[in-house]
Formats: sequence, structure tokens, C-alpha cells
Amino acid sequence: MTELVDVVLGGTFHAAVLFLVAAGLQLVFGVQKIVNLACGSFYALGAYFGITAVGAALKLGMPPLLFFPVLIIAGLTIGLVGLPLERVLRTIYRRDESYQLLITFGFLLMFQDVFRFLWGATPRSMDNVYMAYGTARIGSVQVPTYNLLVIAASLGIAAALGLFLERTNTGRIVRATAENRDMAEGLGVNASKIFALVFTVGCMLGTVGGALVVPSSAASLDMAVELVVEAFAVVVIGGLGSMRGALAGALIVGLMRAAAISLMPEMEMLSVYLVVVAALIFKPAGLFGKATA
Repeated sequence: MTELVDVVLGGTFHAAVLFLVAAGLQLVFGVQKIVNLACGSFYALGAYFGITAVGAALKLGMPPLLFFPVLIIAGLTIGLVGLPLERVLRTIYRRDESYQLLITFGFLLMFQDVFRFLWGATPRSMDNVYMAYGTARIGSVQVPTYNLLVIAASLGIAAALGLFLERTNTGRIVRATAENRDMAEGLGVNASKIFALVFTVGCMLGTVGGALVVPSSAASLDMAVELVVEAFAVVVIGGLGSMRGALAGALIVGLMRAAAISLMPEMEMLSVYLVVVAALIFKPAGLFGKATA
């Protein structure tokens, strides 16, 4: 029973972070119709910048208990890098999808060099802050309280994003632009501003996810590419463009990885690929995706 609780909580923690990145990927595709290969770079950028921000806060004498909000603020702040990147993407919005893939892959390569230049090739980690919030007991299992905070934060962000899209005027305009850009522009919507907003929010979701995960792991050059693979696995399983799909897919990937690590570590990534293959065979559009004719 204890092992089962460990798997569920560990998988849910990973799913909470993975959902943030996948939600950003889904949001950008749903509105701008861009498959963003650079989503993993935003995740890694948030992780590296989160380490820097917490290190600066601790040097200024800030108590370790406040590092959680510092990480969220750091992730949101560095996520503003999405604004200048979106200006570059404007040149290819109405062009073939291959241009989008090439330019976002170019962003991925560019960020790899930026990380190497600013933070070096050696993995970076935080020391003595992960357990600053102590542990919580769930049944007979001791769980780091930080993991529960990340899960709660991810659920809160998901709820806030849903309310924004469904209940606010700006959210309705975003959804209208996603459905028919030309019609929205004909009704007076400034699609350029909407695209800038959407891409920046998608970027922020990724950077916040990276900032929140880094206390429990190290920031490294490999994490961007590894996360891209997982994020697209989530998209394939849940359905491209669906927020519900992002949540369901992240949970499936997170739990599958945690179970594989517990039972057969060498099957960690293979287990995810098997689910992706099954989804492509039996549900090509994903669990919540719309099938195309």
C-alpha cells in the first residue's frame, strides 16, 4: 500500500509540472496553430532562472520558507521573453507548418547555447531548500510538503486559466480568434495583440513549470529536449488543442513513469511510448481531440 501511495503521489507531482508545459503548448496551438518545439526550452529557462532568483533571495537574507513564491514570481517574470519571440513568429503565421517547426526548433537550439553561456554545461541545483517546508504524512507515507504545494499550485493555475478563457471578455475574444481569425479581425479584434498575449501566457506556463520543478531536481542542458518528448506525448494522448486533454495526458504520463520507475526502471520512457502508440492506433485524435475528416 505504501508503494502504491508513493507511485500515485510521485506521478501526480510530475504530472502537475508536465501539465503546465503541455497547457502552454495546447494554448499556443489552439489559438495560433503553431506547434511549438521550443516549449521545453521555456521549461529549462524557468528552471535555470528559478535557481538564480532563489540564490539571490537567500543572499539578501530572505527566509527559505519564502522561496516558493519567489520561484513563481521568477517563472512569471522570465516568461515575458515570449513577447520578443512572438514578434519573430509573426512572419510565419500564414505560412506552411514546416516554417513554424523550423523556427521553433531554431529557438530550441538558440536557448541551448544561451543556457551554456549563462549557466555553464554543468547541471545546477538548489541546496537545502527542497525540504524547507518539511513533510506531510498521508497514511503511512511521508511526503515532502513542497510536492503538495506544487500540485495545489498547478491545479490553481489550471482553474485560473479556465476561468480566464470562459468567463472574461478577453478570454472570449481569444476563443473567437482561435475559431476564426479572419472573422474576428473583421469584427475589430486586433489579432496581433491576442497572439502576443497567448504566446506570452503559454511561455509563462512553461517557465513557471520549470521554476517549480527545479528544487526537486537539477537544471541541465538535457532537460529541454527530454521535456519536449514528454509534452508531445501528453498532446498525442490527450488530443491536440484540448486543455482537458493536457490534464488527462499529463496524469497518464506522470503515473506511467512513476509506476515504471518503481517496478522496472529501465522501462521508464518505453512505458510512455507504448501508451502513445496505443493512442495513435485506437484514438488517433487523442482522448479529447477533434477528429478531422
